[in-house]
Amino acid sequence: MNPTMVKFGFPATLLKDYDHWAVLLRPSQVTLGSLVLAAKSDATAYHQLSREAFAEQADAVADIERALGAFVRFEKINYLMLMMVDPNVHFHVIPRYSDTRSRNSIDFPDAGWPGPPDLKSGRQLSEDEIALLIGELAPLFG
Repeated sequence: MNPTMVKFGFPATLLKDYDHWAVLLRPSQVTLGSLVLAAKSDATAYHQLSREAFAEQADAVADIERALGAFVRFEKINYLMLMMVDPNVHFHVIPRYSDTRSRNSIDFPDAGWPGPPDLKSGRQLSEDEIALLIGELAPLFG
């Protein structure tokens, strides 16, 4: 665990734990199913990750795309490595779609479609909403 993981709600937002990575539900949903793929190390630059972490990242990405495909039926998916505020290696995973998705009576439009994701348009989830989405998404990770 590192400070970036804590910032994104770990352990409450954990969807899948790997040896070198953690998949977290993003507490601010830019689009339905927005995630954070966080390296578990203290690395603050991508090149600092181990070869094993790079190899395992392929498995994490495959699991993410399979789970989100079933959950939200995304049309595109964006992996954003911004690291401007949160120092440890992580990607914001934003599923993209042209039509609004709804879950648990909440609408989640893709405000930036078809351009870049509008990160400021994210809907901040309550603790109960996080728990509900975790309960729906986690089983899709197997």
